[in-house]
Amino acid sequence: MADPQLKLPAPAKLNLFLHIIGRRQDGYHELQTVFQFLDFGDWLHFHSAPENQFELIDHGSNVAKQDNLIWKALQQLQRAYLKKDMSNLPGVTIELKKYLPQGAGLGGGSSDAATTLVGLNYLWGQKLSNEELQAIGLELGADVPVFIHGNTCFAEGIGEQFTDVSPDTPWYLIVKPNVHISTAELFNHPDLKRDSNPLAPVSWEISQHENVFEPVVCALHPEVAKLRDALLEYAPTRLTGSGACLFSTFESRQAAEEAQKHVPRELFSFIAQGQNRSPLFQTLTQ
Repeated sequence: MADPQLKLPAPAKLNLFLHIIGRRQDGYHELQTVFQFLDFGDWLHFHSAPENQFELIDHGSNVAKQDNLIWKALQQLQRAYLKKDMSNLPGVTIELKKYLPQGAGLGGGSSDAATTLVGLNYLWGQKLSNEELQAIGLELGADVPVFIHGNTCFAEGIGEQFTDVSPDTPWYLIVKPNVHISTAELFNHPDLKRDSNPLAPVSWEISQHENVFEPVVCALHPEVAKLRDALLEYAPTRLTGSGACLFSTFESRQAAEEAQKHVPRELFSFIAQGQNRSPLFQTLTQ
């Protein structure tokens, strides 16, 4: 193994806007969004183990191992390496330290899976290209490929077609309301706007476009609307993904910290800066 111990971040992401421009014949929705990474997220520690011995130590996700995207990513990558006649793989124990809440719209599970694929591919000699890793990631979930792509991007299709963009990298205050949001329910909701006009990546501006899930989430969960309205007193605020997290945009960390003082203590919140290159790849290239 290239490095007997490796510690890599699995960063959060924000959807700076999110439109649905139609629905495909297979039932998936055609999306347009901008993904931007944050300098905050989970951490994965890769520890060397005897050949062909693999284990997952999970601190905090409370997901059964067989259902954990980290474990599924490990198994998928093993199969891909077997096709390349790599049957004797260095063993590894992956230790997850979970900091991102689940059901938050921050991509925590998808980012964990992506860091697993990128990290193991690095440790096993980089036999697969970034594009091959993205294809494996797409089998695990629509948000996994963007974390492997590694650059802030304008995404289309089901979220797997990328055009790199370079928006500002402000400070964000991210707050999670205490609600559970069903993404499946939202996609099937009759009030969801599914006919946004298609945008070109060069014409996107965050202030001019919306997250189409936000009005539906606020109608279904009045506490989200109440929290959004409170945060709007301090800065522009928007839902990320299908929720439940809201993010407010600030020019400085100090301004974000001042606003965070007014967030109810029972709510999960954190401050992070936008990153146009994923912290995962920043760490790997240091």
